[in-house]
Amino acid sequence: MAVETPPANEVPRTLAAGPPPRLLGLWDQTSLWANLGISLLLLVAAAFVLQPDPSLPPLSLAAGLVAIVVGAVVGNAWLALAAAPGADTGAPAMVLVRGLLGRRGSWAPTVLNVAQNLGWAWVEIVVIAESAARLTRPSLRPCWVLAAGVLGTLMAIRPLGVVRGFLKKVAVWAIIASTAYLLFEVMRHAHPGFAHGSWSAFWKGADLVIALPISWAPLAADYSRHSRSARAAFGGAFIGYGAATIAFFVLGLLATAADPKGDAIATVLAIPVGSVALLILVLDELDEVFANIYSTVVSIQNIGPRIDRRVMAVVVGAVSTVLALRFHNWQYYENFLLLIGSVFVPLFATFIVDYYVFHRGRWDVSDAARPRWEMLVPWAAGFVAYQLINPGFVGWWSRWWIARQHNLHFTPPTWTSASLISFAVAGVLAFAIGRVRARSGTTPRA
Repeated sequence: MAVETPPANEVPRTLAAGPPPRLLGLWDQTSLWANLGISLLLLVAAAFVLQPDPSLPPLSLAAGLVAIVVGAVVGNAWLALAAAPGADTGAPAMVLVRGLLGRRGSWAPTVLNVAQNLGWAWVEIVVIAESAARLTRPSLRPCWVLAAGVLGTLMAIRPLGVVRGFLKKVAVWAIIASTAYLLFEVMRHAHPGFAHGSWSAFWKGADLVIALPISWAPLAADYSRHSRSARAAFGGAFIGYGAATIAFFVLGLLATAADPKGDAIATVLAIPVGSVALLILVLDELDEVFANIYSTVVSIQNIGPRIDRRVMAVVVGAVSTVLALRFHNWQYYENFLLLIGSVFVPLFATFIVDYYVFHRGRWDVSDAARPRWEMLVPWAAGFVAYQLINPGFVGWWSRWWIARQHNLHFTPPTWTSASLISFAVAGVLAFAIGRVRARSGTTPRA
């Protein structure tokens, strides 16, 4: 049976259709990740950084700014390390996980990734619609939901054209200009003293910042596989998403602190010509919808490689749009971030140690990749460590983990980072398993 040969400038419709084109250089990757990092969601998430735990006093502006920088550096380093193997192997993210867990073992993170991508696509469409409705009329919200869903789906059908055309040549420059203007104006607003507040919840605030780039780690190779080199993939992800993360969290932090009600969007709208800048950001938010729809489809293809990407993009886009029409209350966004962090921080800690220390150059992403069930141990242990330190605020879920804390006579110090401890636990166990296998001579060979 003949396989489909894609055009040189387009992504294969199915995973069975051959290797992806390598068209994206460092600037392409940087502009892609910068656009993905620039998001209205970060303006909202900044409020959670200032008050990451209701039981603790809010962070000072100084503590919040340091938490943003530290979280961005740590989280984006992990994101970049997850991106580079995509360029090395040419495999999308969930296919890449076959080297860690085997083909069938990779289905578990694939299902989780599909769920988180659908969640993100829904949230992004809601954010676009809510922001556009504030710029126009609330009654137009359903129209904006439909427009965002349709446009994001169309972008996902032709992804390389979006990355090399719209994002690289148009959007990035408009976004840089509007972001610089908003930062300049927000800095001129009156703020409480930079030392006014506490540092006690510093690492909980940093964990929220880390969760944003780590949520993209299960998607990173979907785009870096089109990179001309692993260095371009690493640098583009680290520089592009890192700079955008810092800029927009800082913008959100200052805008939140400047508004008596802590409404960052209201602060932006009060700025002269702020509505124009906000409109540019609303339009740019479409690339997040596109990326989440596209990566949902590519993840599904890990289980069904012959599924046509374009057909499935329409299905996923329709589902995300219906969810956004039906559900538009995203008050649990903070808990969503914490849950994402607890799942994917230890998974990619395990992946990074196993790939870079033991198996780089001998990474099996084929259909014959054998199960490696032992690698579920560090992933699970890291997840447990994260939850014991920071179980979030969903009632029944957090109560169950707090009860486990009591059983273990463990009270996490306020300075403890769930992300760093989870990463360390998973990484150390992955290293130990790798050493045992290497000494026993059971490390798989290419």
